Amino acid sequence: MSQVSREDQRGDNMPLAVSVIILTVLALSLGDALIKMTSGNFVIWQIFVIRSLIVIPILIVVLAAKMRGKLRLPEAMGWVTLRSLMLVGMWVCYYLSLTELTLSAAAAAYYTLPIFITLFSSVFIGHRISRQGWAAVFIGFLGVLLILRPEAGDFNAYTILPLVSAMLYAGAMILTRTRCRQQDPTMLSLVLNICFVVVGGLAAATILLLPETARQGFLLAPWAGMGPSEWLSMSLLAMSILVGSVGAAIAYQNAPPATIGAFDFAYVGFAVLWGLVFFVEVPDLVSTLGTLLIVGAGILSLRQ
Repeated sequence: MSQVSREDQRGDNMPLAVSVIILTVLALSLGDALIKMTSGNFVIWQIFVIRSLIVIPILIVVLAAKMRGKLRLPEAMGWVTLRSLMLVGMWVCYYLSLTELTLSAAAAAYYTLPIFITLFSSVFIGHRISRQGWAAVFIGFLGVLLILRPEAGDFNAYTILPLVSAMLYAGAMILTRTRCRQQDPTMLSLVLNICFVVVGGLAAATILLLPETARQGFLLAPWAGMGPSEWLSMSLLAMSILVGSVGAAIAYQNAPPATIGAFDFAYVGFAVLWGLVFFVEVPDLVSTLGTLLIVGAGILSLRQ
């Protein structure tokens, strides 16, 4: 019997998974709104390293309590590390795309991810996706387009970056379901944040070797000074990634990726909310219709 089939014998917990993924996208959307507000103050690697250094001690304390002081490496360390590196790559691609694309264009491209999750679930796990399930994915995607309404002129070569980000996230969640399902979600989050620190630290060290004239922009600029407001922003971003990294693992361990992927569309509804709260962006009738389509798609996906 294959590893996938053995792990699939573990019962799903759909209410838990759906509740957790909604909380997860709530936290991540808030974190992205904060990054949008403070993106001019930091370089991407500084965000990766500092927010994860804040999170890691919390995760170690939680794991030590769970394991009674005997911390152990995950049994499937190779798969866990691959999953983490895919997620690091996802965030790199998505954040870098925001420097060249409007937020609406980048988000619309990224939110093809439920389609990739559905496709990957069918190809790699063998899940049969009904017509109703496919309809839910495309209705949700239509809702995203109605809310974001990207203009054709916004799409250029950089559109590939959020598409790559969507594929990396979909692949990472398939690994969560098939190869990392028995792993403690807190441990998965710990490994992910360690990878953030390692990748960010290596990138920062590499930047120091570049000519001073090349050290600029969101990717290559030197680290910014940290005052009280910057530390507050980093602490909030740390809480966002803590909830997001643990929550995603729990959700995809406890329900089929195609179903949970449909609920990832809730990110867009929260993005509308944060736009109203932080940027005084009032959704119009078309955006409201898009939100309703996303909610309807989520309900439809549960009934497939």
